Amino acid sequence: MRLSIVILNWNGSAYLQRFLPVLLRHTPADGVEVVVADNGSTDDSLAVLERDFPTVKVMPLERNYGFAEGYNKALFRLESDYFLLLNSDVEVTEGWLQPLLDYMDGHDDVAACQPKIRSCHRRTHFEYAGAAGGFIDRLGYPFCRGRVLGTVEEDRGQYDTVADVFWASGACMLVRAGDYWAAGALDAGFFAHMEEIDLCWRLRSRCRRVVCVPQSVVYHVGGGTLAAESPYKTYLNYRNNLLMLYKNLPEDDLREVMRCRYFLDYLSALHLLLTGRFRNAFMVFKARHDYKRLRPKYASKRHENMQRTVVQSIPEVLPRSLILRYYLHGVKTYRKLTGQ
Repeated sequence: MRLSIVILNWNGSAYLQRFLPVLLRHTPADGVEVVVADNGSTDDSLAVLERDFPTVKVMPLERNYGFAEGYNKALFRLESDYFLLLNSDVEVTEGWLQPLLDYMDGHDDVAACQPKIRSCHRRTHFEYAGAAGGFIDRLGYPFCRGRVLGTVEEDRGQYDTVADVFWASGACMLVRAGDYWAAGALDAGFFAHMEEIDLCWRLRSRCRRVVCVPQSVVYHVGGGTLAAESPYKTYLNYRNNLLMLYKNLPEDDLREVMRCRYFLDYLSALHLLLTGRFRNAFMVFKARHDYKRLRPKYASKRHENMQRTVVQSIPEVLPRSLILRYYLHGVKTYRKLTGQ
């Protein structure tokens, strides 16, 4: 099989009924299979798939393994040249797939790519989780072409060139199967959030490229599983971001970055407390506590990453602090932030 498009579904029956017909209509059948891996749903997802989508391959999993391990378990059962990880709440468009495949076929040094991702709710604007390709700053804070922290830009064609990025969004990521497994796949310990950034960091450090191909366009609902203000989402984002930094940062940078993050994380928790989001603030404290508890278990992963690192200085990492530039200097767009 050339390509397996894999949707990891958890209680997403409404999204499957809304977006799966669009995917099937705009996706060529030759050499492509559409797979729904069901992460232990308790709604009527499996019944809907059996009744309405007989051509779709269904892969029931025993329970909700989360995004990372759920995908690993599903992809392990497939034999394809490419995997395309696709959220159940993504609406594809006509001709969406070919630009991605063409670029990958023509560039052997590219391990993964993503389309341009617009918002389903504001269709003229980029979507928060991915936009036109992802980056991080030196302290590990992610941002995108088209989205810097809470500022999301209107898509006016300003990012319509193919560009190397630091990470591709897990909402819609095309990745070579060989690269996926060679880099160690998604980190199952993350459960959800930050896992695609961690994977792409490993790919980049091993001299494999990640790109955004904006000639392909999809629309993403976003926040379909966990609401933006979910305390559990806050917990996963903070904990996994710290684990990602520990796993991947070069030795010369690790201590300084972690000192800065200690201060900034507790400053963030204080802000959450002062704005009345007490459970979210508690989750920041819990995330830092659990990071310290889990860190010894990640020592072997860090050692392996350091051993396999080829590129120490990755050009898609912003060498300055995103937080300082955004809040103190009012720099709120990708172009102003990077000068590109």
